[in-house]
Amino acid sequence: MDIILRAATERVNILPGSPTPVWAYGGEVVSGPGDTLSTFEESYLGPVIRVKKGQRIRVRFINEIDEESIVHWHGLHVPPEMDGHPRFAVPGGREYVYEFEVKDRAGTYWYHPHPHRRTGPQVYAGLAGLFIVSDEEEAALNLPSGRFDIPIVIQDRTFDRNNRLLYTGGFMMDAMTGFLGNRVLVNGKADQKISVDRGAYRLRVLNGSNARIYKLSWGDDLPLTVIGTDGGLVEKPIAKPYVMLGPGERVDLWADFSNYESGSEISLKSLYFPDSSSGFAGGMMRGRGMRGMHRREVSPSGGGEYLPSGAEFHLMTFVVGNTRMPRLPLPERLSQIDRFQVEEAENTRNPRRFVFSFDHMQPTINGKIFEMNEVAPNEVVSIDTTELWEFVNRSGGMMRAMQMPHPVHVHGTQFQVVERKVAPEYSGDWRQIREGFIDEGNKDTVLLMPGMEMKVLLRFSDYTGLYLYHCHNLEHEDLGMMRNYRVEKNV
Repeated sequence: MDIILRAATERVNILPGSPTPVWAYGGEVVSGPGDTLSTFEESYLGPVIRVKKGQRIRVRFINEIDEESIVHWHGLHVPPEMDGHPRFAVPGGREYVYEFEVKDRAGTYWYHPHPHRRTGPQVYAGLAGLFIVSDEEEAALNLPSGRFDIPIVIQDRTFDRNNRLLYTGGFMMDAMTGFLGNRVLVNGKADQKISVDRGAYRLRVLNGSNARIYKLSWGDDLPLTVIGTDGGLVEKPIAKPYVMLGPGERVDLWADFSNYESGSEISLKSLYFPDSSSGFAGGMMRGRGMRGMHRREVSPSGGGEYLPSGAEFHLMTFVVGNTRMPRLPLPERLSQIDRFQVEEAENTRNPRRFVFSFDHMQPTINGKIFEMNEVAPNEVVSIDTTELWEFVNRSGGMMRAMQMPHPVHVHGTQFQVVERKVAPEYSGDWRQIREGFIDEGNKDTVLLMPGMEMKVLLRFSDYTGLYLYHCHNLEHEDLGMMRNYRVEKNV
């Protein structure tokens, strides 16, 4: 399969009135199935790329914006030179060619820019798209497909009176907390409404925001039925009262509208949770948080400067039509996951420890910031091994009041969550979100809340070379909360 993917300047209708200037991916199939690419109607989002496991793909990325860029295939297991490391970024007018075999399980992955210090602005300007993989195991389940398989990309943005995007992530306070917009968009549209039949649907939900965390829930408070996460289907359906979704994370939901009357409107919303920008458990800025010192709060439909982190708001509406579809049963069993075992790890007694913190207003990992080609001694791993890593969210001294969530993303591999622990002083706020984490499946991004320690198991196979791990709060990433790790033979 051969695809051309362009990053270029466009103008799209997002709000009533003037079109909005954006940067957008456009795609073209040079060779391969014609249905490989599909687009969102009147949206800045890039084409949805659909492939099969085992397929070889060639993508010719042409950069037509006025700064350097590169494409990262988020969640995919590809060679390091195909992963979109910022050292491969190409300037405007140049191109980069990707060629790799799709080795990942069926699932909902995505792609976005990854140049150093400019990932946040470029994603915010519109550069993002979904990459959906299918395989034989999934096909045998008879899950909702075609128009019953709906991608949902959630993002927040701020617009000026002329409908131009406003990005303040370059200002110190917004860079420290991560950019939060004043209006929530779904699939690039405000006040999104999707018409559905009276039947079962698969909803592929991506948090494509720069920094905002969502606590997903149905408006009628019925449980969410989770069938997949970052790395594909879970083993069996999971009922959740709500789902916590950090930037970069995905969740696949089973939604059955069979029992609703025609004309019913069902809301998907984000519930309240303790304001993460205030340091989660509080501190000197408890209540309105750091942003409350200089920002005016608004509703999710816009009209002010920002929508607070942790606020409750409406995301989108599903409108139920007249057509009743044949009943499609939810499978009791969805997949078989290759489970990693702690005792298999090379470093069971001495996990690699990575502390995400703020040091004198600087976001760091183990006290270090990003260096383009460098790795520390504890960032070198052996090929064909399984390891136990520990992620820690902790800041000390004056920075304690600024402690905030970090969605941790590891390139080049999927991993499995072994354990989450929360410090006692954070237990009150933890009780309000703890039921929303999905740790049963394969992950590539995990939400590391303040005061939390997590252990994950990672397996390194197939490829040697330099990969990234970082906070997927894009402003934190751009400020340097990102590091390399290197896979080598016989370390």
